[in-house]
Amino acid sequence: MLAEVRPVEGAESIALRDGLGRILHEDVRSQVDVPAHTNSAMDGYAVRGEDLPGDGERTLRVIGTAWAGRPFEGAVGTGECARIMTGAPVPPGADTVVIQEHVVRRDDLAEIGSGHRPGQHIRPAGEDIAAGDIALAAGTLLRPAHLGVLASVGAARVRVRRRPRVAFFSTGDELRPAGEPLGEGQIYDSNRHSLFGMLTRLEVEVIDLGIVPDTRDATEQAFAAATTDADAVITTGGVSVGEADFVTETLEKIGEIGFWKVAIKPGRPIAFGRVNGKHFFGLPGNPVSVMATFYQLVQPVLQRLKGIENPDPDVYLTATCRSRLRKKPGRLEFQRGILERNEDGSYSVEKAGFQGAGVLSSMARANCFIVLPLDSETVMPGDPVSVQPFGALV
Repeated sequence: MLAEVRPVEGAESIALRDGLGRILHEDVRSQVDVPAHTNSAMDGYAVRGEDLPGDGERTLRVIGTAWAGRPFEGAVGTGECARIMTGAPVPPGADTVVIQEHVVRRDDLAEIGSGHRPGQHIRPAGEDIAAGDIALAAGTLLRPAHLGVLASVGAARVRVRRRPRVAFFSTGDELRPAGEPLGEGQIYDSNRHSLFGMLTRLEVEVIDLGIVPDTRDATEQAFAAATTDADAVITTGGVSVGEADFVTETLEKIGEIGFWKVAIKPGRPIAFGRVNGKHFFGLPGNPVSVMATFYQLVQPVLQRLKGIENPDPDVYLTATCRSRLRKKPGRLEFQRGILERNEDGSYSVEKAGFQGAGVLSSMARANCFIVLPLDSETVMPGDPVSVQPFGALV
């Protein structure tokens, strides 16, 4: 799937505060040194290194105060020092800071003991980023720390890749939008809301095409509408082999299918291919299957489409299982679990209720997937298992 996908083309200039979760389109070079001036890392006294006592104490005359934003305008000479606050520029003549806890102050005199070294507690100009250096490289996924770095070099606006446009719709005559009355045999469409949340957190442009009836014409029209503007299309339901499942049939007519089954549980019937030249993901209809297949198979591909060449590696922990987990060999399983950290620093996990593919409430209670290998069998209480925390996944 990853081999089929290339990042979207195009860029836009946006305000820095709108950049969270976006991908830098070009390198950002700093126009200033960060920090902009040599400054103090601590509250204390700015002194000349040559005035530090080798043994015993030495008394220096305090000639003023340097504040962050209000530098001391004089220079520190032999036998002198200046009170200095964290972040304040170091006055000319001084090259060392002695923290205030190591100084005895008496009026305008400061007594300094031994044990200090020249240059201590000083942050040189450009220590973090030098003027002209690349502050952040193209392709960087902007997280909170990156926004701070860009602000520190004075970048009020940034050029980022345009967001991929992802269209999605649900299929099924039994589905109704939330808030409308249900008829006999009908259910509310939860999948579109789960998908909307997962896509929104990925910082893609979301195109919700609603619920599509189970007919050939409606399915073809939905794909035509979805592929007009979108870079990728996601459907839920309609990719099995039932008589009323027209997604796979339509793809064979107007697209191409790379595969439509995987050996995982939940989520065996999943299709991947192209329709009208756009990437297509056909997810199952069961709500837990939708979320499991999205996180395991769709999200990494959309990240590549977005421009993230090297997504963060999956995080797995080993935990002691407190539940009996039924399993047969033949499929890789993602069971919903509740992970806890024990007092000794180890982890334990138990299943988050019934594991049916339609039981979305257990997905809401869970905070991890318990990952059971393809050929593994039933897990008993006390057995070690591999878990994938949702905090690192979503």
